[in-house]
Amino acid sequence: MPNILFLGDVVGRPGRNFVIERLADLRVELDADFVVVNAENAAGGAGITKKIATDLHAAGSDAITLGDHVWDQKNFENEIEQLECVCRPANLPEQNPGRSHLIIEKDGFHLGIFTVLGRNYLALKSSCPFAMADAKIKELESLCDAVLVEAHMEATSEKVALGWHLDGRAAAVVGTHTHVPTADGRVLPGGTAYLSDAGMCGPYSSVLGRDLGQVVATFLDGRKRRFPVAEGDVRIAGCLIEIDPNTGLSNKFQRIELVK
Repeated sequence: MPNILFLGDVVGRPGRNFVIERLADLRVELDADFVVVNAENAAGGAGITKKIATDLHAAGSDAITLGDHVWDQKNFENEIEQLECVCRPANLPEQNPGRSHLIIEKDGFHLGIFTVLGRNYLALKSSCPFAMADAKIKELESLCDAVLVEAHMEATSEKVALGWHLDGRAAAVVGTHTHVPTADGRVLPGGTAYLSDAGMCGPYSSVLGRDLGQVVATFLDGRKRRFPVAEGDVRIAGCLIEIDPNTGLSNKFQRIELVK
């Protein structure tokens, strides 16, 4: 039974260092066949670089997904094509560089992976995530044994709706973006593992990974400030999903959290 370890948004140096430090051992401990990591906040809390993606891949990440901060780091649009383990959101305009999905393989089992951005409260231009998910699943069904869909969305309602929409067609629909792990992880009736948000790999003594004093002060007086990445209470958060190789759907779901 193939196992997928999915890790939520990696935030800044504290998050990526902890993931790099622990991923190889964690993979063995959880008997994970595939590791998928969202790393769109890995560089200074916003975006990613080629070096960071390469380091995460070397540490044991098979696939690296991104979100609405995909282009935040200077020159990444010129680097992404060189990174075979990285995919940008599938529902960005077609002229965006980078891969719109990934296919990874182990022992003859092929797993397709793609991300769709939500259209509620996110500024980055994107097409309908529901229509794109339908199209991508149809595109990948003859190429893969199972498909994992990442729902990078602000609105929980949009994520839940996508989960139900894809139930019985995707092995899993896992939410990211809000950095707050949710308690609704389960296998839906049709066999799709679902979680509204995997949480973040980063500092939890913070406001969504950022220095809590600076963020709270801005909520109090409304003044703009820099929000540096916090340092305390670093954790790894995500989930482990077991796939039935005969159906390409999920048998088991388990949320994962590891404290440094």
